[in-house]
Parts: sequence; structure tokens; C-alpha cells
Amino acid sequence: MADYDFDLFVIGGGSGGVRAARMAAQTGARVALAEESRLGGTCVIRGCVPKKLMVFASKGAAQVSDAQKFGWDATIGDFDWGRFHPKLTAELERLEGVYRKLLDGSGVKIYDSRATVDGPHTVKLANNQTVSAKHILIAVGGHPVRPPLENAELGLVSNDVFLLEKLPKSVLIVGGGYIACEFACILRNFGVEVTIYARGAQILKGFDDEARGLLSESMKQCGIDIHMGTSVQEMCPADQAPKGPRPTGSDATMGEPAGERRSLATNDKSITDPRAAGPIWTKATTGVEQVFDHVIFATGRAPSTDGLALDDVGVKLERNGAIAVDEYSQTNIPSIYAIGDVTDRVALTPVAIREGMAFVDTVFKGTPTPVDHNLIASAVFTQPELGTVGLTEDDAARNGPIEVYSTSFRPMNQAFIDGTSRVLMKLIVCAETRKVLGCHIVAPDAGELIQMVGIAVKMGATKEDFDRTCAVHPTISEELVTMREPVRTT
Repeated sequence: MADYDFDLFVIGGGSGGVRAARMAAQTGARVALAEESRLGGTCVIRGCVPKKLMVFASKGAAQVSDAQKFGWDATIGDFDWGRFHPKLTAELERLEGVYRKLLDGSGVKIYDSRATVDGPHTVKLANNQTVSAKHILIAVGGHPVRPPLENAELGLVSNDVFLLEKLPKSVLIVGGGYIACEFACILRNFGVEVTIYARGAQILKGFDDEARGLLSESMKQCGIDIHMGTSVQEMCPADQAPKGPRPTGSDATMGEPAGERRSLATNDKSITDPRAAGPIWTKATTGVEQVFDHVIFATGRAPSTDGLALDDVGVKLERNGAIAVDEYSQTNIPSIYAIGDVTDRVALTPVAIREGMAFVDTVFKGTPTPVDHNLIASAVFTQPELGTVGLTEDDAARNGPIEVYSTSFRPMNQAFIDGTSRVLMKLIVCAETRKVLGCHIVAPDAGELIQMVGIAVKMGATKEDFDRTCAVHPTISEELVTMREPVRTT
């Protein structure tokens, strides 16, 4: 057997890479991990965790408003980003420390450095040091991308939002996916004027049509200005905008006073921090011109394979740059594996963790374990939330006859205070096998609900299994077990 420095070298310190490193080390393997940025990766540092903390914070005004309607003598002022943001930063630093402690406690050697693949069994660090390993695991994740638009570097991406030193008065969010919608709800509930430009006919492409329709209406009701079939045609610093009158409600006084703005030349490619860009003039494909304090691009993510030298080693990539792997996360180079968003299979943190654990079972425990990517529950943390598992109605209908059980209503707390918020409970059932093929929930805490429903759907529960389950009353979720007649069949 060749003599290697390590049995496993992990490139990437996100949730999947850290879990794989720790679990492999527990088998007695000699493990090292390299991370060029911060341990925790996208989820902990610039994704799920800070976003969810922002969701919690953004609910305050609505909770106080509802309390007033229930009879409480309650008042609330403006949201203070300056009080919240330092606590957010401190929490992320704490969690990063937890990840480091877990790795140290498992005996994993940590390299705080960028690493590239230098051969089937060799990794090169930023200082040109080379390290050998019997197995290499690539878990570098993905990153947000800007569209191919002139001056797009002036716009923020999701990573930048968590680093804002102050809240803007107005933002344009470009995109209609879950990241766009989540940030739209958060920022609007913080008091920011939010506009969405999305190219499609409806937000949240790929999710159930009935659910996305209800969410769109809910977002509009809370004051989010949604423009479908729209994208940015031009953008530049506001003080360099084409001459002419600006539309009502958008002027150059947004954000900092004109004399304090940082002027950015449109051909200046040296700008590395779009947070300093100042008010941005935009022209939409519909012809509308408007100025926003910030433009946020939520137009997609890409696997972070650039610069890893994978082509030099011969690792096969997909057309979008993702690393091609088999069901055991193995690349075409037998000693090199990849997990998580860099493989562009299912870009969810729990999936990356599951893939990391399956990799350890396969390589270090002698139990070949493919990853099951079917029936994975997920949530969109809009307000209200969207929880989903399984097939959408349209996808299920393409596979054969189905029954659709669906109800939308004002929950008890909203009806009592004359609120307008509605919820949705929906089950998609195979007409032949009676199995529940999909469940879609739009409601407060839908993410919590869909986790439980996901267990039943994963086990192959039938509609009759749901029917036999006694309801918990009075709850929103009882509708899942009390819907008796389908609203439509195909």
C-alpha cells in the first residue's frame, strides 16, 4: 500500500465536508480538511442559519400588530438593524467556533487555506505545500452568480445581504426563486420597500402551482411589488443615469445624500464590495426606469469548481461545471469523490450531510451506501412558509391518474382578528395505489409541519392511512387528515 500523509483529505469546510471528515476520523482514519474561508460554509455562515435568524427577527412587527387586535396594549417602533446585526455576527462566529472544536475533537487536521487538486492522491495548498491522501473528497459547495449584464458587479448577491452595515430604504430583487422570495419577505417586514423583477409567469418555479399562487398573493398583500415577465435591461450608478425625468416615487435622494455618495464609473472593474455602490438606476425590460438603494441578484447559483484544477487531473464535469459522480459520490477518478452542492444533485444542507455520511459508510466502513434523493422534504421560509415533499400536482398528473385533495382557508387566529392571511393544505394521491405522492403546505411554520408529513410520505402512507389518523383539534394541520373528497381528479 502506498504511504500517504492522510487517508482522507476533504476540500471544503461546509456542513457536508465537516460531517464526512468527523465521521471518517471516528473510524480511525487519518483525516485532514482545508477551508479557505470560514468553517461552516454556505449554510452556517452565509445561508440557512443567518437567513433563519433574520426571519425570526422580521416577524416582530406582525406579532405585535396581531397582539393589539387580540386586546393587548402593545406598541412597536422601527426595526434597529444596528442592534440586531452585531448579535447575528456574534452568533455566526460562535457556530464557526463550534465547527472548529468538533473537528479538533475528532482529530481532524485543519488547514485554513485554499486547496486545489494536484493529482489523484495529491492536494496543493495556497502556500504551494503538497499533501498526499488515499482519498480526496471535494465538498466546496456553490456560490451565487450575477447575470451577464453590464454593471452587474454593482448589485448585491445573497452573501452580501448578511454583511450590510445598515438597512436600505428600497431594494430591487431580481429573480423569483426561493432565495429571492425569502429575502423579499424578510426585508419588507423590516420596513424596506421591496420590488421583485422575475422573468417567469409566476414566482417559485418548480413548486406546486396552487401553493406558489397563494404565496404570491400573500407577498403582494404585505406590500411587495412583484413584476412578472420582467428583468433588468440596464443599470448604473444613479448619478450616472441617462438624463431625463425619473418616475414618481424614485429619485436620487434615496439612501445617502448626493454629496456623500461614492461615485462609481461604469467601466470601473475594481469595485469588490457592491455594498458601497450607492443608489442604482435601473431600466426594466418593460421600459420602467427606477432608482433603488440596492439591487439584489437572486438569479441562481453555480458549483464552485473554478480554480480547483480538476481538468488537469481529468475529473469529469457536467456542462454547468458540476462534478459528475455516481450513486456513491465517486468521480471518474476512483480516489476522488464529491458531495453537496458542487455535484448539483439536490442543493440542500441535510442532503450534503447525508451524502457525506454515505461516503464514509462506503469508503471507510466497507458498506457501499448509495444516497436516496427521492422524497426529500424542504421548506421555503417566506411569510407564510411553504413546506413541500414529493411531487407537484402537474408532475404527478403526467405519471398517471391522481386525486387532488386541497383546502385553503383563513386559520382561526386570522378569522378572529379579521386578518386576510390564508393557508393551504394539499395532498396529491395516486388513484391506483392510493399512496400520497406529494404534500404542499402554505402556513406559518410549514417547515415544521412538512418534516412530520415527510416521514409518512417516505414510508409510503396511503390516503386511507391519513384518514385513519385522528385529528388534533383545533389546529391548521388537522385538515391533512380530515379532507375526504377530492377537489379534482385526472
